[in-house]
Amino acid sequence: MTFLIIGAQIIVAISVIYVWIFRYDTIILEFKQFGLSDLARTFVGASKVSLATLLITGIWYSTLITIPAILMGLFMLSAQYFHFKIKNTFIKHLPSFIFLILCAFIAIATMIKI
Repeated sequence: MTFLIIGAQIIVAISVIYVWIFRYDTIILEFKQFGLSDLARTFVGASKVSLATLLITGIWYSTLITIPAILMGLFMLSAQYFHFKIKNTFIKHLPSFIFLILCAFIAIATMIKI
């Protein structure tokens, strides 16, 4: 089970870092559609990259996993809210929904010490 948790951590962290660094133009467009400010985008981006870094660090220091997974999950839940708010198609909801499930899995698995 440990390998599944580590795999989920890596998938979430690498994906978030990739999107926020290499696909930033897409992020800019989405935040404009959501009606959110540049300051909000900067805060969310810095927070997500920091949390992703903590998830990777959690591979070696397991005490760093649960809280970042919960916080990242809350960001993904917020993304779901904003996608519903602007009535995006299902395909636009899918990435944040998958990461929400992965974050919930990571958090629950580390809290019950599977």
